[in-house]
Amino acid sequence: MTGKLIVENLKHKPIRSALSVFLIAVPVTLILTLVGLSRGMLEDSARRARGVGADVLVRPPGTSVLTLSGAPLPEKLVDKLAQQPHVTMAVGMMTHPILSTTFVAGVHFDSFNRMSGGFKYLEGGPFSGPDDILIDSYYARQNHLHAGDKVKVLNREWRVAGVFEPGKLARLVLPLRVLQDLTGNTGKVSQIFLKVDQHSNIPAVIADLKAMLPEYPIYSMEEFTSLFTVENVQGGALQAFILVMQSIGVVIGFAVVLLSMYMAVLQRTREIGILKSLGASRGFVLRLILSEALVMGIGGTVLGILFSFVARWLIETLVPASLTQAIVPEWWPIAGAITLVGVTLGALYPGLSAARQDPIEALAYE
Repeated sequence: MTGKLIVENLKHKPIRSALSVFLIAVPVTLILTLVGLSRGMLEDSARRARGVGADVLVRPPGTSVLTLSGAPLPEKLVDKLAQQPHVTMAVGMMTHPILSTTFVAGVHFDSFNRMSGGFKYLEGGPFSGPDDILIDSYYARQNHLHAGDKVKVLNREWRVAGVFEPGKLARLVLPLRVLQDLTGNTGKVSQIFLKVDQHSNIPAVIADLKAMLPEYPIYSMEEFTSLFTVENVQGGALQAFILVMQSIGVVIGFAVVLLSMYMAVLQRTREIGILKSLGASRGFVLRLILSEALVMGIGGTVLGILFSFVARWLIETLVPASLTQAIVPEWWPIAGAITLVGVTLGALYPGLSAARQDPIEALAYE
């Protein structure tokens, strides 16, 4: 009987019920989209780092895993590191930001191709002149570009020589010398990638490099890509931000359900009076209100999960080069639990108010 009462109560005011479910879904979508963006962008960065094909990474002193600014390393260091035992190849790379989430990379094209296996072109091909640039398919799709088109980057117009598959180094690639001259960093690189003769020799190479360059952060690529986690972004700032969003989700769920259920109790005063006159206990009335709120919370959670897929589709369609969202199923029950806590708290006061109603006064209510 309780289930039928819940269904009929929700059907009695369909617009109010649908709006409540929709508003509950909003914070669920917010949480899942934020978590998906943080996870997706970090995984994309790790995937592009692995696409280089290196075994060891040497970065400038004072840089963290996710921050790299300028080109402070002397390019001569590349040749020096290439002569170390067990190192078969060393490639210097320079990065320069063009947007908050996008940077252009400069590399020695031939050396980088040998280390990484080369770009896989979807359109066009490699550089043929100093005004050529390579872009990945995400950047091409976001900016409606094809091989042979012109694109303005770093206040200069370039010809798109080729469009390559994403997942290798960066969204945009220029010859190292061109980028160095353009940014005033002649003879400088941002980081250095090393290829080792055998995987078993990687720890020994890292130990030798750390002894030779004690102030430089030096990682195996496996270690480096494993550090691309939410906890490592700006000292856990992103994790704290997600926690704030979760709290906002609880507050929104609480406020929406409190308002919805309070209005429902006022509108069903006579109905509650009839139930109590027929012998319904305070506990039964309270359970009825809480159950109705939980049904709306579950509906809002499911709708929020569906909306997160819609959000990912919009991001992939509109800004694939700037943002990358992953679908994170393990967060579905977490978002659901957060929502249910909010709706339960929101329904508690209206439920207690309904349970305390005097049946005689309720039956006389107009």
